Amino acid sequence: MEILSFYYAPCSYVENLRKESVLKSSNSHQSNPNFRKLRLWCTKIDSRCGSLNLCNLDQSVLKKLSRSGSLRLRNTRQGLKNVESKVLNGSYNGYVIGGEMDARDISERGESASKVVIPDLPDESNGESGAPLSSCFWEWKPKLNVHYEKAGCENLSSPPVLFLPGFGVGSFHYEKQLKDLGRDFRVWAIDFLGQGKSLPLEDPTTRSNEGDTPERKDYAWGFEGETKPWASDLVYSIDLWQDQVRYFIEQVIGEPVYVVGNSLGGFVALYFAACNPHLVKGVTLLNATPFWGFLPNPIRSPRLAKLFPWAGTFPLPTSVRKLTEFIWQKISDPGSIAEILKQVYADHSTKVDKVFSHILETARHPAAAASFASIMFAPRGQLSFREALTRCQMNNVPMCLLYGKEDPWVKPVWGLQVKRQVPEAPYYEISPAGHCPHDEVPEVVNYLLRGWIRNIETQGSVALPLLEDGESIQNSIARELEFVRDGSRKAVRVHYFGSRFSVWNRIRSYMSSHSAGKSDIKS
Repeated sequence: MEILSFYYAPCSYVENLRKESVLKSSNSHQSNPNFRKLRLWCTKIDSRCGSLNLCNLDQSVLKKLSRSGSLRLRNTRQGLKNVESKVLNGSYNGYVIGGEMDARDISERGESASKVVIPDLPDESNGESGAPLSSCFWEWKPKLNVHYEKAGCENLSSPPVLFLPGFGVGSFHYEKQLKDLGRDFRVWAIDFLGQGKSLPLEDPTTRSNEGDTPERKDYAWGFEGETKPWASDLVYSIDLWQDQVRYFIEQVIGEPVYVVGNSLGGFVALYFAACNPHLVKGVTLLNATPFWGFLPNPIRSPRLAKLFPWAGTFPLPTSVRKLTEFIWQKISDPGSIAEILKQVYADHSTKVDKVFSHILETARHPAAAASFASIMFAPRGQLSFREALTRCQMNNVPMCLLYGKEDPWVKPVWGLQVKRQVPEAPYYEISPAGHCPHDEVPEVVNYLLRGWIRNIETQGSVALPLLEDGESIQNSIARELEFVRDGSRKAVRVHYFGSRFSVWNRIRSYMSSHSAGKSDIKS
């Protein structure tokens, strides 16, 4: 016999039960957790304490109850012990226990991971709809149009969230966030100038096409000739992107935002927050690259910068032009693009067809090759990654760190160094996940991001994702998050590192396991 209790409070009760699954339900009409084959048998109604006992409670009733308030389930079967209630807060506020899967004790600590079932993404093939997307352009400067996508603008009282893409991609890389999180928040994703659909509409130089081969005409914008007035100071640098983000927030969004950035976008997000803390409610880093740019910044190192006569302006010098043509033909090849995607996604079953198509479309733009050269030769920013972190910390900018453990480029050691410098920032290590966890395991990233934003918005009254109510943020715990994708159940391990976490011990552990793995391969 099982008793289903409910009450109206912004938290989620779960029972500490062996052999009972934790099934998470939404507090809003948009969420659609997996309720297949779930039946609850109840016996009576007690209006004084809010206990509701029904026979053979079906799925539709259960969903309505879970949306109206938190659910608590007590099991009185013989043989089950240790039924102490625990509060587990995340991105939704309803948990239901009772089902057919085996789950470990949710109050376990340390390296042993307990199971939590989290919501799936909206399944459009099953009639579930995500937030509708709008594709827009914003003219920031003459000839420089910024492409962006938005969703959830009808959620007027909800926090605004801005997503910044990595190098070589664009707003399309956040489609899974816009459609899902757009049901709860107001969300935007932009294309940096020189990338995605924010490439220039015309050639930045006045060149002649005479002598060009048909192949070269396809990518020769910006290679030679005289610079047009609108592009006289154009360099696709991190300082340009930081300004782009600032003006976009001021002119398009119109209020402080939560900024989320992956890879290069993570660096820009941090850099922007360090320079404009008044426009930032919080920053989330998704495998953020800890460095960008090779040439010295002319403001920080004016004498050193003079040693480099060209720093990303148009047109490209002859020597750089030939090098760019050679490299661009290699990296813009469909086979090369596919190989890069294979490297950065740990789970090769992840569908990347759309991402591949968008990258290939951008690579075929006539301005793409020269824009690539400008990005590669642009000077470094005025602040280093570490300096930007320090400034954010001084300005009390809330931060959250979400890192894919199997990233071959920004390896875990980089995320751990960020955690060491900002120990108060929650650090979630996701495995298996590579360089783009938001696209590879969007269910997990959306769940964590939702919960972190609600923790900030409620000033801590809602616990951080995966932590139980009243539990110290100093602890380190592991959870196994389960969700359904394409009809199959998947599991991802998430490790939360608290403020007491020893970064150097973790780095040593990582290095030891990495060395041991290489030894096993050799043997």
